[in-house]
Parts: sequence; C-alpha cells; structure tokens
Amino acid sequence: MQEIKVLQTSPSIVAALSGEIAAENADDFYAEIRAVYDRAPADIVLDCEKLTFIDSTTLGTLVKLLKCVRTDGHGLRLRHLQPRLKKLFVICALDTIMEIED
Repeated sequence: MQEIKVLQTSPSIVAALSGEIAAENADDFYAEIRAVYDRAPADIVLDCEKLTFIDSTTLGTLVKLLKCVRTDGHGLRLRHLQPRLKKLFVICALDTIMEIED
C-alpha cells in the first residue's frame, strides 16, 4: 500500500511518498500526482524518505511522469531515497536522466 501526501503546490509541487508503489498501484500513484500537476503545472519534488518498495513498473511510471513534466518545461526531483532504492535508479541508469537529491 502506498500513501501520497501533497505538502505544497506552489511554487513547486512537493509530495511525500510512503509505503510501497508497485504494479498493482502504480497507475493510481500516477493518476494522483498527475491530477495535482494538471491543476497547477509546476516542478515536482517527490520526498521518498518513507518509501519502502518500488518495482520496475514504478520506475516506468516515474519516467512517464518525467516526460510529461519536461514537455511543459518543468522538472521532477526525487529526494531522500533509501540507499537500496537509489541503487535501482543507478543500475537502470535513471539517475542520469532524473534528478536525485540526498
């Protein structure tokens, strides 16, 4: 189960993620973030401090979200990824296209 808590919407959209995002809920995750973005497009910052699990579907969903915001001239940043989750981004070379903050 995942939880998304939108902390702010301006000047950037900041959302705290917790729990697990995987194939069974990745579409819901995308829809929820996209709905906030569509109301007021801005850079997106995802605070992943309490995120415990992601799978390859989630990685694809994040790339899809990144493409969407970049089309509009905005960015996507991931913040506070746990080391084992950050390793997935490095292995897949997604750290080269996605901004990851400690």
